[in-house]
Amino acid sequence: MRRIHWGRLLRRSLSLCMAVLALWLLLLGAGAASVEQSLEALGQNGDFVTAALRFELGPNGQEPLPFWQRLAVGQSPLLAANPPKAGEPGLPQESAQLPNAQPAPDHDDMTEEPAPAAAEPGEVVERTLIPTTTQGYVTGAGLYLYNRTNLDVDLAAAAQAELGFTLAPATAGPQILIIHSHATEAYTPQGEDVYEPSDENTRTTDEGYNMIRVGDEMARVFTEMGLSVVHDRGLYDYPKYSGSYSRSGPAVEQYLEQYPTIKLVLDVHRDALVGSDGTVYKAVTAIDGTKTAQVMLVVGTDDGGTEHPNWQENLALAAKLQKGLDTLYPTLARPMALRQSAYNQNLLPGSLLVEVGSHGNSLQEALAGARAFARAAGAVFLGLVEGSVG
Repeated sequence: MRRIHWGRLLRRSLSLCMAVLALWLLLLGAGAASVEQSLEALGQNGDFVTAALRFELGPNGQEPLPFWQRLAVGQSPLLAANPPKAGEPGLPQESAQLPNAQPAPDHDDMTEEPAPAAAEPGEVVERTLIPTTTQGYVTGAGLYLYNRTNLDVDLAAAAQAELGFTLAPATAGPQILIIHSHATEAYTPQGEDVYEPSDENTRTTDEGYNMIRVGDEMARVFTEMGLSVVHDRGLYDYPKYSGSYSRSGPAVEQYLEQYPTIKLVLDVHRDALVGSDGTVYKAVTAIDGTKTAQVMLVVGTDDGGTEHPNWQENLALAAKLQKGLDTLYPTLARPMALRQSAYNQNLLPGSLLVEVGSHGNSLQEALAGARAFARAAGAVFLGLVEGSVG
């Protein structure tokens, strides 16, 4: 006898009711406003968006949204929360109370990497890091940005800005460079994914388990989508962490000189999330039933003193990518972060730093995040190819 999953049935029923409600509202407003405006208005309704994602995704986000709800949520600056379960510790903290989903301290800006607490599988706390309030963020065009600089940001204008470059067809040469300023960053060992650490932290020189493996997964998806990729496999943070960006920067310049067709540079990392009490967190969601590491786009600036007057161009690219990520996979991306360091992004306006999960995630979760990111980002990149439609 087939077992009836009453919880899933209830979520599905409520989901259907909300979908019908969404359609009814669209038809009701069709005489006064466009469908797009109706969708946007519905998406701005925090109760609807939260209910839609909570009931349909469930506590761990394992169910896909129906068509009408996905349209509405795609218009929304508010995405569902994943509140702590009873008895679990709170979200990662810095020196003060911070809104949900904000990034860890700027370990990338430091001369030496701080040593995170040892990440044992049984001690890692899962969180889906999605903002539940606008407090502490710059918002605009349905996007969230955590501004760790002293610079003013118009996020809505950045989202609407035209990019100052296009991509040549893949037949003309490489379009994307994937590089890792911190290639030895790795994840919490789990299952068969066990590696020999290069030091006491979750880092290793083994390409099968560090960021190079994650970059390989991105490159594979981009290539399957018809994009041309160069993947740099240098270890710029080993044996010395300090000065990683000063070593990876010349490599980027060399690639740009060798391949003038490269217009996109993705520096792929993983984050490190440790609470003030030493608790290790991992940023995770679920896509098509698969536990998936969340990703975060980091934009550098000239606020730290490096000459980078056109950082807004990098921000414009990040905003377009974030919009694509939020539309295709509503809980995949954490809010963008704007930071003081330039991260070599002054070398090309199509440069971004991509954080895939955190050191508490498993490698398999990170690979799932890399695939999802590449699918969503690849769709945006294909739209930048000369002669493309859309």
